[in-house]
Amino acid sequence: MNSLTFMLSLSFTLSTALTTLNFWLAQMTPDTEKLSPYECGFDPLGSARLPFSIRFFLVAILFLLFDLEIALLLPLPWAIQLQSPTTTLTWTTIIITLLTLGLIYEWMQGGLEWAE
Repeated sequence: MNSLTFMLSLSFTLSTALTTLNFWLAQMTPDTEKLSPYECGFDPLGSARLPFSIRFFLVAILFLLFDLEIALLLPLPWAIQLQSPTTTLTWTTIIITLLTLGLIYEWMQGGLEWAE
């Protein structure tokens, strides 16, 4: 039996066992926590046409923006090893500066203050 066949059969057996165990041990009765609204406070079974908080939307957009920043800066350690690391570091500095200026502008406009 070669090692590839052994590893495939082992992974198939393990995944089948874990899936079976999950279905067997799963809690089938819903409790109050499972029936309660999600983190955002909306009732999952209610109307979808309720008014939406603009502050909540703004915080969500800011979170996505800074999450994107991390995704753009993640390959930086590998990019430093390129032939021209100065160009990479210049673009990185420009991205961080723009995002920092945008955050300062948002802060100065009062967009991060939750209380109205």
